[in-house]
Amino acid sequence: MIEYAVLYERGERNWSAYVPDLPGCVATGKTREEIERRIREAISFHIEGLKLDGEPVPPPTVEAGIVSVSA
Repeated sequence: MIEYAVLYERGERNWSAYVPDLPGCVATGKTREEIERRIREAISFHIEGLKLDGEPVPPPTVEAGIVSVSA
């Protein structure tokens, strides 16, 4: 198993997600649950395409965190 950081963004009417370590690997959906399923599928598809093209699969390098500050 390999784990990549995924960034989720909520829009006015949908969600989007992308994987910084896999440029071009993105997904959209109406709910957070849907976008989690879709980005998982997108990651698998992206890695499969890299392997078919003889390209290396980038290792995960991005780490995400949450920082609390007073506003």
